Amino acid sequence: MLDVVLSLIPVFSLIALGGFLRRLKLLAEDGWAALERLTYFVLFPPMMFMSIIEGSFAGGDALALGQVLAGTVVTMAALMLLARPLLAKDGPQFTSVFQAGIRWNGYVALGVIAGLNGGAGIGLAAVGFAVLVPINNVLSVLVLSRYAGSGPASAGRIARSIATNPLIISTVLAIILVQAGVRITEPVALTLNLLGDATIALGLICVGAALDIGSMRSAKRPLAMGALLRLCVMPAITFGLCNAIGLNGMPMQVAMLCVAAPVATSSYILARQLGGDARLMANIVTLTTLLSLVTVPLTIWLTSSV
Repeated sequence: MLDVVLSLIPVFSLIALGGFLRRLKLLAEDGWAALERLTYFVLFPPMMFMSIIEGSFAGGDALALGQVLAGTVVTMAALMLLARPLLAKDGPQFTSVFQAGIRWNGYVALGVIAGLNGGAGIGLAAVGFAVLVPINNVLSVLVLSRYAGSGPASAGRIARSIATNPLIISTVLAIILVQAGVRITEPVALTLNLLGDATIALGLICVGAALDIGSMRSAKRPLAMGALLRLCVMPAITFGLCNAIGLNGMPMQVAMLCVAAPVATSSYILARQLGGDARLMANIVTLTTLLSLVTVPLTIWLTSSV
């Protein structure tokens, strides 16, 4: 158990550092937003790309992990749509609860996975992300357009959101190159690895900077629902699917750590852009980040004993 605690200290220390730097006003508000965009659009894709290119994971494990995570997201989406009247009082609130139920913070998950399993774990997670990023984007845009907007999203809009997503482009390209047996030259690999090396640290600092504990005072029911779905219901579904298909060991731990992570901070950006309840979304992100101090260690302990 001591190893678990030690592996989590760097992750949550960087989150705390982000909150501290935000209080010091090291960057203006738009500066933090720019840093988050830089991390997501410039640094994160090279890390995903090189994790797959250099990964040593087994193809069968990667496929099973992708199936479990995709099955989890689709199941969660169906359950939330069926239970919509019980989860929120209006459409915009529901869209924030919905995003909470299917979208997790990749920076937190990868920080913990890297500490526990190194490059092999990140490689597995990268394949999982390649499967889930398109699914999450399509579902989130559809639900936001239906329940927060004036009408359903057009097919062209959904297609553009998928085709232009940097994580999808980088991971799909890496998988194609691996399957084709193409090798990346050393200078290119070094450049991409240097970019990727900054991803987790900056991403976790951005997570901490985005926390706003003082704002968690309104919409208590949907706030609680979002946290419950994200940190209890989703892990339970993932655990059941892992056992159903026989996924265990490191791949199972990677899958469970993904769903034990807090809600992605990018959910707030999407809610703000498409008319969702952005304030509620920010509150859910904050609450689940704080609760992940408990859920992440508990998940590691449970998966280590299976």
